[in-house]
Amino acid sequence: MRRVVVTGLGIVCPVGNSVKDAWSALINGRSGIDTIASWRDTLFAGESLSVTIGGAVKEFNPEEWIEPKKDARRMDRFIQLTLAAGKQAWQQSGLPELLNNEDGNRAGVIVGVGLIGLQVLLDNYENLKTRGPKRVSPFFIPGTISNLAPGQLAIRHNLRNANWTTASACASGAHAIGEAFMHIREGRADVMLAGGAESAMHPLAVSGFHNMHALCASKNNDPQSASRPFDKNRDGFVMGEGAGMLVLETLEHAQKRSAMILAEMVGYGSTSDAFHMTAPSEQGEGAQRAMRMALQMGNIQPEEVGYINAHGTSTFYNDKAETEAIKVVFGKHAKKLMVSSTKSMTGHLLGAAGGVEAAFSALTLLEKVVPPTINYETPDPDCDLDYVPNFARDARVDVVMSNSFGFGGTNAVLLLKR
Repeated sequence: MRRVVVTGLGIVCPVGNSVKDAWSALINGRSGIDTIASWRDTLFAGESLSVTIGGAVKEFNPEEWIEPKKDARRMDRFIQLTLAAGKQAWQQSGLPELLNNEDGNRAGVIVGVGLIGLQVLLDNYENLKTRGPKRVSPFFIPGTISNLAPGQLAIRHNLRNANWTTASACASGAHAIGEAFMHIREGRADVMLAGGAESAMHPLAVSGFHNMHALCASKNNDPQSASRPFDKNRDGFVMGEGAGMLVLETLEHAQKRSAMILAEMVGYGSTSDAFHMTAPSEQGEGAQRAMRMALQMGNIQPEEVGYINAHGTSTFYNDKAETEAIKVVFGKHAKKLMVSSTKSMTGHLLGAAGGVEAAFSALTLLEKVVPPTINYETPDPDCDLDYVPNFARDARVDVVMSNSFGFGGTNAVLLLKR
């Protein structure tokens, strides 16, 4: 079992389109959630859209990241975001832009995506209805299917090993990183580019989540304060979009080329609640097993973990169940742990969440700063941990855990160390 290190990070999300900008916003407690102008006056059969806030990626020009530029126009936005974050991570790693075939045979890519490209799908469906089948774009299929996110990265860097997509709702990005970690750990690859991406901020998806009573819509209608994980007055998550990518490689491979090592990945847990379509299991039992699995794989004692980047969606049941799970797994140490939800600033990025939050976890180790949970105003007796309320905290931590849980009762936990 080989040691696996992180040598590159890439982030495109509501608080910034680079690692530097996103991290600066995060540690300064700046929210990326705002009113979505294009939704404000949207009417359907006389009924307006109930939810008008979200965490959009701002000032993003895909042609700045994608060559040739015409390719950008043939992709759904989630693929564009993937390529931007992937390019950042790859450049930071210092690996050649295009690997030779021998090295490419030992390098792969896995990207988690929760939903397919909705905008391109619906645009082409509208063309089919109004203009006929010949007006459906020949780029419709490769522009929307999930595995074209890793597929496009593979083409651009000649990654000839694993090339696939994890689709596990809001745990997709974390599962992608965990499976990439296992590929390297078990000797199937030397280098992996992995993470998550999502761009489903469309009235169709928003209406679906809202009608499930999952989205924040009533109590907290101010965009900046709407996402309030672990707060007593939380009433649902805020939908966001983005992409987060990591370059993973063996310790030996990184040392051989004198790469800068940002963190070491040591553990991965993946479990199922087998309980309910959307609700977490009681006391987060499935999450408990995933956290224990990651700790055991990493040979890490609970007392060694200093910070957890929580799933922390700002929904009533998730935040309560995750808190319970942490208390059961960590026992007395749970009260000494710092636990924060960066979704308080980014919103919930769905399939991208695990990728972006894994990058934030690596930065916590590297920069010795723990990001806050903003909008934490009214404590909830059922959520009684140290959520790093409202302000970042200077702290050297040696082990960080990143939690991601998804509809269908799927759980993924990543464990990183200094």
